[in-house]
Amino acid sequence: MIIVGRVFARVLLAGALVVGGIGVVQAAGVLAVGTCGAYGYSYDFPRAEAARKAALAKCSGNCKTVPMNKACAALGTDVRNPCGAHGYAAAPLLGQAQNTALRFCHKFGGRDCVIRAWACDGAG
Repeated sequence: MIIVGRVFARVLLAGALVVGGIGVVQAAGVLAVGTCGAYGYSYDFPRAEAARKAALAKCSGNCKTVPMNKACAALGTDVRNPCGAHGYAAAPLLGQAQNTALRFCHKFGGRDCVIRAWACDGAG
């Protein structure tokens, strides 16, 4: 019985060492939003600046950036006029980001707003 107890204790100790050794992932992401529906995105980058540069490299024109750190971001545009009304948002959950982006698109005059792009970093 003592041998079983020692084996069990070793298994518990090994499990604790494995779980304790797992590090927290620092994820950074960015949604870049440009004119006429242009966008770019990046996710799960180790640094925010690298994520920003990667998203801007994929976006054409004068693009704004929407950072997402352990979150999601979404871009909504008017499907009939992609150069017109649009909205974007970042939130902890994808559904929240999409709903907020669509609300802003409608608020700024969009009639048939749809999600054009979305992204989540590793924890979003």
